[in-house]
Amino acid sequence: MNQKQHPLGSGFTAASTADEVLAGTDLTGKNVVITGGHAGIGLEATRALAKAGAHVITASRDPGNATRALSGIENVEADRLDLLDPASIDAFAARVLGTGRPLHILINNAGVPAPDERTVEARGYEVQFAANHLGHFHLTQRLLPALRAAGRARVVNVTSGAQRMSGIHWDDPHLASGYDKNLAYAQSKTANVLFAVELDRRWAQDGIRGYATHPGIVAGTSLNSSAGQEQLRAMGLIDAAGRPVIDPEREKKTPQQGAATLVFAATSPLLDGIGGVYLRNSDISELDDEVRPFDPAHPTSTAMSHSLDPDSARRLWELSEELLKA
Repeated sequence: MNQKQHPLGSGFTAASTADEVLAGTDLTGKNVVITGGHAGIGLEATRALAKAGAHVITASRDPGNATRALSGIENVEADRLDLLDPASIDAFAARVLGTGRPLHILINNAGVPAPDERTVEARGYEVQFAANHLGHFHLTQRLLPALRAAGRARVVNVTSGAQRMSGIHWDDPHLASGYDKNLAYAQSKTANVLFAVELDRRWAQDGIRGYATHPGIVAGTSLNSSAGQEQLRAMGLIDAAGRPVIDPEREKKTPQQGAATLVFAATSPLLDGIGGVYLRNSDISELDDEVRPFDPAHPTSTAMSHSLDPDSARRLWELSEELLKA
């Protein structure tokens, strides 16, 4: 695990954009599915991948709204997907498989804002764990035939530096006791990393590699904006006039900069033969297990061993399979 978790020296920086990462890359003939690909960093990743020649399907709970947001972008279509509804996931995957096209890139990007009060979906599962992790786990499993058909495919899970703040609460993954919205978010983001680790172990032999990407903190996304202006101002993400503060070296990025690591994971030849790693700033992150209090002025987003632990990754995969059967 730790042998892979070292920067490659990609040449990109925290300020690099998705277009810069993809400069000179020809994705003609490549098929992409991205959840939440119509807004925020997802929209910028969609734009950059389509501009490079890929055919992109964006998955959204409101495909009409997504179609409007994607207006003017060629090689893109929107389809309906609700990550909290297993039937919707199955139906979306069936439509993708029904095209007969191989799937070269799957970007599991969508997420739900953290509710102040504990909220569960129809099965009784806590919504952040259910949408951010379990819905994407379900979707990826259903799309496996198309990923295999690509010969070489990549699955990119969008995570967060919050993975440093919590492991998986194995005895209470739905946080029925002691709910805290930030803890729930952190657990779901750790799950995104562990999912990539175990996916890579299980599916690399089929040419499918898994990655977890931290995009940085983008104040303009619906996910971050849900914190409210007071909290965003306290975190230094917006100024007194409500304008986003851009400081890539301190994680505060534009949507174009935030999308860079997503498309790096999805396409970079530097990652050929490497998978099951956590990426930031368009490179593999260094490993840093020093425990620090959260400092919004200088947030820490490097990889931690608990998020990459292979035993935890296997255990989470097995737990996820059991939860999908329920």
